[in-house]
Amino acid sequence: MKTVRSAPQPGKPRLTTSAMIASIAAEGQKTKPAPFGHALVELARSRPDVVGMTADLGKYTDLHIFAKEFPDRYYQMGMAEQLLFGAASGLAAEGFMPFATTYAVFASRRAYDFIHQTIAEEDRNVKIVCALPGLTTGYGPSHQAAEDLALFRAMPNMTVIDPCDAHEIEQLVPVIAAHQGPVYMRLLRGQVPVVLDEYDYKFELGKAKLIRDGKDVLIISSGIMTMRAIEAFQTLKNDRVDAAVLHVPTIKPLDAKTILREAGKSGRLVVVAENHTTIGGLGEAVAALLMRSGVHPPFRQIALPDEFLDAGALPTLHDRYGISTAEVARQIKQWL
Repeated sequence: MKTVRSAPQPGKPRLTTSAMIASIAAEGQKTKPAPFGHALVELARSRPDVVGMTADLGKYTDLHIFAKEFPDRYYQMGMAEQLLFGAASGLAAEGFMPFATTYAVFASRRAYDFIHQTIAEEDRNVKIVCALPGLTTGYGPSHQAAEDLALFRAMPNMTVIDPCDAHEIEQLVPVIAAHQGPVYMRLLRGQVPVVLDEYDYKFELGKAKLIRDGKDVLIISSGIMTMRAIEAFQTLKNDRVDAAVLHVPTIKPLDAKTILREAGKSGRLVVVAENHTTIGGLGEAVAALLMRSGVHPPFRQIALPDEFLDAGALPTLHDRYGISTAEVARQIKQWL
């Protein structure tokens, strides 16, 4: 594992090890603490069937907030992810609704077969909520879940969600609870940016939403890359590039109707931006949809490379792998 060291810039301090686990929020950006934990507590007040489960990561998936409020409905399974999901399936079979949390790498790699066989195949009502998705930690390949969407998209019966910010997380918790069946949700934890509240945004399961329109380029994005796309809009605007942003929080099932409608508008470059490897995520899902439907706009992809990523400070890594705001804007201008 190669570590990327951050060179100091004029007026900026050298980034330290703490930047490997730093918040994805920009300096001065509005944030909310632990939106998932607080939203789950609110849900559980009216849903006695809701239980919280984790594998020694309650504090690091914001489930400790639920544990404090409902200690008798909180299950700490220890460092045993396969046991966690097997037990969650069993509780679901008995009529409970488990929200099972861990890191995305542990669900997608260590416990995949247990989720596949005991939850997805049985169509159990388990909500799998996983922190550190994609490149949101600098601790290297052991903790970077760059391929989780590809794995869970391939699993029958599984709904897959990649939220943008705290505002969306708060909205989607009761929505996925109302959905019958297994859900895999990427989790942003700790101090989570608030972005979509300024756009009168409302999360709807299976629906993509046009955040802003533009005539030159359509950015189709999910998760933190929608935040990056919105931030890049102003930079692009300063260079007389008019960018539209289409947020796609539900990766599966994909909102084909909205994507085809927006991508089918002539004269625009279509760019898919995702915090995931180029293999098997939103980009390839959109590309396949366009190809099958006979819609052929100029198409580009902003995504993590098909390789094991470096360790280092997150701002440095986001620049290196092309998913920082500055890099998003730079690549789009280059393609145009």
